[in-house]
Amino acid sequence: MTTPLEPSYRQRAGYQAGLLGGFATMAAVLLVMSNLITREPIEARRREDLMASLVQVIPPALHDNDLLADTLTVPVDGSQRVIYRAVRDHAITALAYQVTANGYAGDIDVLMGVDPQGEILGVRVLSHAETPGLGDKIETAKGDWIRGFEKLSLDNTPDAAWAVKKDGGRFDQFSGATITPRGVVAAVHLGLEFFQANRARLLALEVPIAISTKGTTP
Repeated sequence: MTTPLEPSYRQRAGYQAGLLGGFATMAAVLLVMSNLITREPIEARRREDLMASLVQVIPPALHDNDLLADTLTVPVDGSQRVIYRAVRDHAITALAYQVTANGYAGDIDVLMGVDPQGEILGVRVLSHAETPGLGDKIETAKGDWIRGFEKLSLDNTPDAAWAVKKDGGRFDQFSGATITPRGVVAAVHLGLEFFQANRARLLALEVPIAISTKGTTP
């Protein structure tokens, strides 16, 4: 029994290139379609996750507005910082914004909320890549360490205290993971300095573009 010969056109370079191009085009179309289909659900989930974090640093009783809608974007060190503003009775009652800490395994994204007097309402970690069982103690699911920032401010806590105890400060360090809490403490301290330097502007409902960048480098 003889084996059928492969058509000669299939051996041509043009055919092979066209076949490859066709598969690549199909793959690209599928990727675009998948992106279009999943874009809205992914964005909705992102907003849900962000809102879940915001309500942990800004108590719902402090606002009657949509925190995700009432935002201010300000330039900070060549990038943009989004300020979430809590408003009640036509006055700003709290602010929340993200700061970035230098962790052991990379950046640690932290969300902090402050009241108009510059007192911390809450701090939560949004994302990190710290070592499980060591650096991940910054998560509320793993401990209460992150709650130690609540009610602190630059007025009631001197600059020297904004450090881990190993460095002469007031905050506990983690056994085997001092770099993680050290970075978070420094970032939160700088976040308070940012608020203090821009208090009047940030608490005004009509905010000028010029925002001081003091206290923005973790």
